[in-house]
Amino acid sequence: MTPRMLLLALFALAGIPLVSGVFYPALAQIGVLLTMVVLIAALVDLAISARPTAVEVRREASDVMSVGARNAVKVWLRNGSRSTMTVEIHDEPPQPCTLHDLPFVIELPPDSNRYGIYHVQPHHRGQYRFGRIFLRRRSLLSLWTLWDERLLDDPVRVYPDIQAVHAVELLARQNRLAAAGVRLSRIRGRGNEFDRLREYRREDEYRSIDWRATAKHQTLISREYVVERNQNIIFVLDCGRSMCNELDGVTHFDRALNAVILLSYVALRQGDTVGVLACSNRVQRWIPPVRGASAIQTLIRQTYDLEPTYDASDYSLIVEELRRRHRKRSLVVFVSHALDEVHMRGIARHVRQIRSPHLVLGAFVRNVPLHEKLETVPRTDLEAFQVAAAAEMIAAQTLQIVQLEKSGVLVVDTLPENLSSRLISQYLEIKARHLL
Repeated sequence: MTPRMLLLALFALAGIPLVSGVFYPALAQIGVLLTMVVLIAALVDLAISARPTAVEVRREASDVMSVGARNAVKVWLRNGSRSTMTVEIHDEPPQPCTLHDLPFVIELPPDSNRYGIYHVQPHHRGQYRFGRIFLRRRSLLSLWTLWDERLLDDPVRVYPDIQAVHAVELLARQNRLAAAGVRLSRIRGRGNEFDRLREYRREDEYRSIDWRATAKHQTLISREYVVERNQNIIFVLDCGRSMCNELDGVTHFDRALNAVILLSYVALRQGDTVGVLACSNRVQRWIPPVRGASAIQTLIRQTYDLEPTYDASDYSLIVEELRRRHRKRSLVVFVSHALDEVHMRGIARHVRQIRSPHLVLGAFVRNVPLHEKLETVPRTDLEAFQVAAAAEMIAAQTLQIVQLEKSGVLVVDTLPENLSSRLISQYLEIKARHLL
């Protein structure tokens, strides 16, 4: 318990006659009396006020949280006293993170159960623990602040953004993928793999009619094809120092890993196989291609503890390891962040080396502060120089990207928050155009 400003102010007012008693002795007795009255009132307030220790606390949170996403945490409270209490709640979630709706205040009637919800947005993946929960309330006369703390040591694992996987699955079931930013290709195409025979429909192409089956059944019969399945998708994740850059507390590597998990889920649902190669100046993780809808859990469990390093990436090593570990033609999705023109030129030179036998998709995360600087209107000579420098750096990197596209490499250059939707859109277009 700690005294509040009101109690301190009352003691200060009662002390004025005491100080004045040096000059007017009669006021000293009044000061002592007032001080005793304030002291008695403080003790009575302390005695009649219910303590936060009478409140039972329980935290309800998922064992697994998504990095960069808002995860709900529920705090249950039970008032075991006979009086109504208004309690302020604070918590110690895994760090580093961003908190929303915390602390919160809740009113607890006698012998009742209530709960409050706040949201935690973890910044890093890994294994963490919740800490203490703090309870604070005012006394009945608002003279004291009564507080208590409970150690609720709950473990939690922070995974890539699995919430986005569930959201995309729900939107796909509702045929609303555009709501997630996924742009479906206008080139619908038709698969090359025969699936079944069925009755002819008005929207079918004439060339899909099976004339032998039509003659047999005396009605128009069409062949139905499906998009090719069992194709290979290999994600190459750059784990070097460029991926350690952060935006809103989340590293580029975490956003890249979220996009990889999300696209993996879509590809696995399409019947393709997915593998992951994560490298910096060494191979940090190799996950051989897996398939099946349940394989997404395998990918999440094997990648949730990956972290970028502050070492310079060895792109020649990445090319060599990819050729050694996987030779079958695949869609290779290379995800990285170029710091400058020289860095981009080095990436492009090595990415071109894996065009044969693979189809390469380079996904590059933009430098957000650099693009924001380009959009500003300079007011001083220094700001004008900074804007011009930003424009020159962006133009140089854009030129490298254009040359990379001319060499036959597919490229996605996007803001970090749009990386997942852009990759999924590009993947669906590749499937529709039968590029793989």
